[in-house]
Amino acid sequence: MGNFNSSGPRRSGGGFGGGGSGGGGFRRSFNDGPREMHKAVCSECKQECEVPFKPTEGKPVYCRDCFQKHKPARF
Repeated sequence: MGNFNSSGPRRSGGGFGGGGSGGGGFRRSFNDGPREMHKAVCSECKQECEVPFKPTEGKPVYCRDCFQKHKPARF
């Protein structure tokens, strides 16, 4: 009675980035588990902190409090 081999459009399953919702890239969801944190020293207050990215030499890294001071105001 029913034909289960549909010839209609198929969604691509799995894979990285690409497909469907308009942006390619490695977007994280809240279900991905804990982020890998890296130790760093804040460029402003010189206290040790942890950041969710691997610090790059030559670029400033700020702790949470100092980052809030340097972040542009949102309208």
